Amino acid sequence: MNKMQKYRFVCTLSFGDIYGQIIVWLIVIFISLASALALWSTTRQIYALMTVGLILVLSLPFLLFAFVTTLFNHIEVSAMDIGDTTETVGGSLPNQKPVEVTS
Repeated sequence: MNKMQKYRFVCTLSFGDIYGQIIVWLIVIFISLASALALWSTTRQIYALMTVGLILVLSLPFLLFAFVTTLFNHIEVSAMDIGDTTETVGGSLPNQKPVEVTS
């Protein structure tokens, strides 16, 4: 009976890949707080709170979609040779072949 092929999953995601997304979402949060302060008065407090809630609720799915798609784009699946192993030896990283990036 044939053995199943082994695969190596490697995540190459770094903080720099999502840094722009975090900055954009912080800008959205500050804009929503600014709009809440603009609407804040003794008679319109509920409108100010609803504005912040609405902006956060509407922007959260887009943020999650951006994070998840960025994560999926940085997962590499490569077939392993028969003698390769995924175990770390002596605290070092596994023997991985460098990935060539073509532009």
